[in-house]
Amino acid sequence: MSKRILSIALATLILALVHLADAQQAKKVPRIGMLIPVSPAAAAGNIDAFRQGLRNRGWVDGQNIAVETRYSERAEWLPDLAAELVQLKVDVIVTWGTPAARAAENATSTIPIVMAAAIDPVGTGLVSSLARPGGNLTGLSSGGAELSGKALELLREIVPRVTRVAVVWNPDNPAEKVKVKETQAAAQALGVRLQSLEARDPNELESAFAAMTRERAGALLVQHELVFLTHRKRIVELAAKNRLPAMYERKEYVDVGGLMSYGVSFPENFRRAATYVDKILKGSKPADLPVEQPMKFELIINLKAAKQIGLTIPHEVLARADKVIK
Repeated sequence: MSKRILSIALATLILALVHLADAQQAKKVPRIGMLIPVSPAAAAGNIDAFRQGLRNRGWVDGQNIAVETRYSERAEWLPDLAAELVQLKVDVIVTWGTPAARAAENATSTIPIVMAAAIDPVGTGLVSSLARPGGNLTGLSSGGAELSGKALELLREIVPRVTRVAVVWNPDNPAEKVKVKETQAAAQALGVRLQSLEARDPNELESAFAAMTRERAGALLVQHELVFLTHRKRIVELAAKNRLPAMYERKEYVDVGGLMSYGVSFPENFRRAATYVDKILKGSKPADLPVEQPMKFELIINLKAAKQIGLTIPHEVLARADKVIK
């Protein structure tokens, strides 16, 4: 009888040790939080690119890593969502855009934060320098304020006689303030008057276009502001209705009928963000990982949209395009 009791006890002990080992293994699965300031539909392509980047490095969501994503189309909700990710005790937080990065930075000084894309992170005070960001935040820049200047130059090339260009931007986004200042400098150098139109939320877009009409703007530049991304089709429709040649800093606008875009490849940025996550999970500190500048900029032109407003795109501009939609 004593041997039987001993066997049962031994079996119970082994089973308990197995369960303990399983529990410890489960605790080792890293959790990645993502703070995304647009709708799931608007972010889908970038999220897929991030997951692919993780898979390329051996991380598969639901197997050896868990991804918790929080979406919000309202910037004022980002701090609460960032706090929620902190409470979940995620191992890394991945952000998109300056407001999301700022919300995550304010929510934690210990959890590593990886920017998938943020405009001029040094100029906006997110990091001390690109080479040594310091603190718990690193990742990828989506370019500096000079991008708006380049976009304006391209817009001037396709509408050479334009004298007044409207620019729509969100004053609540600190990165946009830096970019508008750079755009104003570029406009002055080109001899173009810039009509600055503020829009804090999509409800102000109609009044912004009405102001363009009143002031007889000859072209439009739409900044990278994520608040507008979900409503990009409406913006494109308003530009076409007012027969305004428009330059966007996101290719998603051209995908829904916009005239042209110039900017970074965001799917590529998100794919690269997975590299930072991988390094951090393997022991690297964010403060020691340099912020990466974008390597690729895309010029996309939609000839269908040009025809709709009676615009001819110069051959020399078409020759520089990465993609032409016919």
